Amino acid sequence: MTKLDKILYTGKTHTSAGGRDGTARSDDGRLDIRLSSPGSAGSGTNPEQLFAAGWSACFIGAMKKAAAKRNIALPADLAVDAEVDLGMVGDGYSLQARLNVSLPGVPREAAEAVIGDAHQTCPYSKMTRGNIDVAIRVV
Repeated sequence: MTKLDKILYTGKTHTSAGGRDGTARSDDGRLDIRLSSPGSAGSGTNPEQLFAAGWSACFIGAMKKAAAKRNIALPADLAVDAEVDLGMVGDGYSLQARLNVSLPGVPREAAEAVIGDAHQTCPYSKMTRGNIDVAIRVV
């Protein structure tokens, strides 16, 4: 297990007892959302969507750092489409994920190098490594 040497930020939320059918709010009020079960008729988001959004945002930050180290210019319209599947393994729940990375104008070999470096440094990638099935590809 990795123990942090220095904490840079702590995200704090409060989720109601409704869980997937409740609400979640951050301590600073910037996040204030309704939650709904995936695939339900509810009006809120779900944990899988939140995880996909957080991971893709973090991954873009890691790509920017990786590209800078390699002196590769990233396009302004770069994007990561994250897909997080909730499913079953036996009688227990589990996740799997795909990150589809768009780097228009960046040669494929350079894009794959940046993505590989980002996957090694992104905290979300580190958290999932060895725990769930993950596929990352250039699109």
